[in-house]
Amino acid sequence: MKLVFILGNAAVGKMTVGQELMKITGLRLFHNHMTIEPVLEVFGKYDGKIISEMRELIFKHFAASDNYGMIFTLMMAFDQSADWDYLEHVKKIFEPYETEFYYVELIAPQEIRLMRNGTENRLNNKASKRDLEASNRRLIADDNKYRCVSYEGEIPFDNYLRIDNSDMNPAEVAQIIKDTFRL
Repeated sequence: MKLVFILGNAAVGKMTVGQELMKITGLRLFHNHMTIEPVLEVFGKYDGKIISEMRELIFKHFAASDNYGMIFTLMMAFDQSADWDYLEHVKKIFEPYETEFYYVELIAPQEIRLMRNGTENRLNNKASKRDLEASNRRLIADDNKYRCVSYEGEIPFDNYLRIDNSDMNPAEVAQIIKDTFRL
């Protein structure tokens, strides 16, 4: 089993790169909004407890499956110990299945991410982003509140790759990930 974490800031391209990586590998994509959007739709608000429980169930069943592996995307705040703890928690679910872990951090400046925030693919997959004005405000507020770009040398993991995808299309980024990690 392989688990590829694609980490980074809001609208950096995690889901889109994950979609492209899924096309060229046998990995399945589980992007973070696959649990966020249904909870928002059913409950009318964000509920982190329900989202976490849904993810937990998916991770447990997937880890025990005979699938080749998973791509999981997550907005990572490197200055929040809870985000580091969550990565370790997910790893513990997969570790009994001799899983190989890979970490990809995508980075791009805010002005590029604001442009990407309104792309058709993003809006089709993330209904909560369709109010662009509100979504852009959240993106800017999160940038001011959290540090979603790692410091040089901060990431302690083996199999770590940092990509500035500002001027790259998602298929190029996916190919780099596939080639680097031999997926």
